[in-house]
Amino acid sequence: MKFTDGYWLMRPGITAAYAASVADAAVEEDRITLYAPVKEVRHRGDTLNSPLLTIECWSPAEGVIGVRYTHHGGKAPRGPEFGITREPDGGSGKTVRDGSVVELTAGELSLRVDIAAPWQLDFTAAGRTLTSVGERGTGFATDAEGRHFMTGQLSLGVGELIYGLGERFTPLVKNGQTVDIWQADGGTSSEQAYKNIPFHLTNRGYGVFVNHPGKVSYEIGTESVGQVQFSVEDQSLEFFVIHGPTPKEILSRYTALTGRPALPPAWSFGLWLSTSFTTDYDEATVNRFVQGMTDREIPLSVFHFDCFWMREYQWSDFTWDPDVFPDPEGMLARLKEQGLRICAWINPYIAQKSPLFAEGMREGYLLKRPNGDVWQWDLWQPGMALVDFTNPAARDWYTGKLRGLLRQGVDCFKTDFGERVPVDVAWHDGSDPERMHNYYAQVYNQVVFDLLREERGEGEAVLFARSATSGGQQFPVHWGGDCESTFGAMAESLRGGLSLGLSGFGFWSHDIGGFEGTPTPAVFKRWVQFGLLSSHSRLHGSKSYRVPWDYGDEAVAVTRDFTRLKHRLVPYLYRAALQARDHGTPVMRAMVLEFPDDPACHQLDRQYMLGDDLLVAPVFTEDGTVDYYVPEGTWTHLLTGEPVTGPRWHRETHGFDTLPLLARPGSVIPFGASDEGPEYDWADGITLRVYAPVDGAEVLTAVPSPDGGIAAVFRTTRTGDVVRVEAEGEGTAKPWQVQLIGADEAVSVVTG
Repeated sequence: MKFTDGYWLMRPGITAAYAASVADAAVEEDRITLYAPVKEVRHRGDTLNSPLLTIECWSPAEGVIGVRYTHHGGKAPRGPEFGITREPDGGSGKTVRDGSVVELTAGELSLRVDIAAPWQLDFTAAGRTLTSVGERGTGFATDAEGRHFMTGQLSLGVGELIYGLGERFTPLVKNGQTVDIWQADGGTSSEQAYKNIPFHLTNRGYGVFVNHPGKVSYEIGTESVGQVQFSVEDQSLEFFVIHGPTPKEILSRYTALTGRPALPPAWSFGLWLSTSFTTDYDEATVNRFVQGMTDREIPLSVFHFDCFWMREYQWSDFTWDPDVFPDPEGMLARLKEQGLRICAWINPYIAQKSPLFAEGMREGYLLKRPNGDVWQWDLWQPGMALVDFTNPAARDWYTGKLRGLLRQGVDCFKTDFGERVPVDVAWHDGSDPERMHNYYAQVYNQVVFDLLREERGEGEAVLFARSATSGGQQFPVHWGGDCESTFGAMAESLRGGLSLGLSGFGFWSHDIGGFEGTPTPAVFKRWVQFGLLSSHSRLHGSKSYRVPWDYGDEAVAVTRDFTRLKHRLVPYLYRAALQARDHGTPVMRAMVLEFPDDPACHQLDRQYMLGDDLLVAPVFTEDGTVDYYVPEGTWTHLLTGEPVTGPRWHRETHGFDTLPLLARPGSVIPFGASDEGPEYDWADGITLRVYAPVDGAEVLTAVPSPDGGIAAVFRTTRTGDVVRVEAEGEGTAKPWQVQLIGADEAVSVVTG
């Protein structure tokens, strides 16, 4: 939201006031409280009839400093609030005062303020200023309607770039964009987003989390080209500056505050196939799809039933349509006998025709208007209402319906929707409607995820979720929502996924082939490659099926080959999944995350790193031409063995059997022995592919186990012309082998 009209003027109806100096400072051992007038105080009379802002500064954890601006502090608190994890001792901040200069330090990060100077807060680390709050950096504004906004500004350095703010399909670098953190069901082709996260990180060693679950409006080098501005309609504004210095360290500290991703089960990393949305399907269709995959030797892990497993006009009633699926328990049992897991579509809405509507209304489980009526509209489902998850009894009621499906044989849920949440309502627990608009997705997904964890056990819970806010990364997996079936939509989907990864989310997927429309065979085949080189992979459409044979024999071959490649890469991918669980590092990584010191990587949004060591550049053209950038060193095409040198751009043309998929110089990629599915003993018969090892380097390669532990560790070193690979751990009693790729022919391998 913009308040100014250029440099000198305010917009019509806007009045604003900004901290001008420090009138008083309360310095405690671990925190600072500043009192800032909004005008120059020349004499006692200037202390009257004018606001005094309160600015509190503290540290919840090492490397993190929190700041809260408050105008009027008497506003009664209304939830919800983001869950923030704080260190057991209350924080690590320490204050020092030297004359008029006061500093708060947490690890390497410090906040410095000179209380005798004009208003300024400097955040510093390693002897340099990361960002500053300056002349208009702390304040409030009111508009002609009487609304009150708290505003904050942080300076942008020359060449500083901003990333994150959720799953956004606009350019990866957010400079020059206006971003509203406000959930919307807007597809992938607009500035709206399903997953709005009030957190951004920079290429200058820090990130910022605005701790406000409601609408946060960002002006990123727009209203003031040298500032990141954020504002909320409230009486206070709280944010955390999070030091890295690397992007991975920033994400680690941010997810330590807001929650780390759970580890999805191993089976979820296989291929998912859907009925699609409005297509015709029944049990015979499902069986034909599953048998077709088997006949074509395409391993399938999960079958997904989309919306019309329930009767039309009745979503949700959580009852299988008896005309289409007369024997759901038998059908699910037969599918599971073939080794499949089952996913079912759900949403948090109850249509008026559903038998559950009257029950929910009678018991008070549905969201109400302030006058006590149930809130309803006809968008999506006729007369639909929302489940009020702030009511514990409503949560139990909703999960009770899902529990019945789990006991029928369903293994997981696609938690669709949760974005179009009204604000002209009264929540059961008195929550602020403006805050609940974004936060509803968190409660919805957590309720379902907790049920799955309770019913299926730790490590077996997984969602396919569309909406999220900060903290939603704890309940994976998330997918990119409704995209068109074009190369352009494929590229915008990738931008959204990389943006979400830079917002603390570890696992992400998308509709292979696109959702709206029907892809051409070329789009389908290229999207299959991209989809099976993502953390999670699902074939899904809207009005047309996504079974590979509908797109030709070559599409079948591409789907088969890349599904089997992914299964062999599962030991590598699960190791990346453990990094997401333990450190908040996403499986799919924007290039800037892995190569922050290479400026050429800072704006790349058509390629990514899959885990630590694989570079993926999807092909977005009909003729197979692709331009991509390779960082320094000699990389190796995983599929062809050809060397590729960097740092430089490359242009290549690929058939549908290949794409740029490069192994990092000196990397050791563990390949599992089976390509039949994602669930097997990954350490048994593992092949370590050693790519272009560098003399003197040492690489530790952990091979995980499906329970989230480590089955074996291999140490690879090169000394002169000898590459030595040594094994550690119980899993090394099983057979393993080494392949040396991209090294001089004189190099030999010694194992032990």
